[in-house]
Amino acid sequence: MVYYLVTALYILTCLSLMLTVYLQQGKGGDIAAAFGGGSSQAAFGARTGATVLSRATTVCAILFMVGAIALGILGKRGPGSVLGGRSPLSQPSTPNTTSPTKAPVPTGAPSVPPK
Repeated sequence: MVYYLVTALYILTCLSLMLTVYLQQGKGGDIAAAFGGGSSQAAFGARTGATVLSRATTVCAILFMVGAIALGILGKRGPGSVLGGRSPLSQPSTPNTTSPTKAPVPTGAPSVPPK
């Protein structure tokens, strides 16, 4: 049950992370920056303050990583049994008390003397 809950939350985290990344404005993505015109910024662009979308992206990225680790740990144990915790059916543990018998020799076969 917990496995499915974590999986559902992980899918919602993935969707929100995609949404926040797509909504952000690109850094220097205009046509002038492609040809080097009109840029007096540093090598990697001007430092700007953190916006709400950049903070949301950071939070979603952290939740994405934590969710991946949690699903990895829970996945080793498996999601649980569909039967609700009942153990699978197994063979009875009583030993075989009958001794093995010799196979019947077909008629007309040559007899082999015992050693």
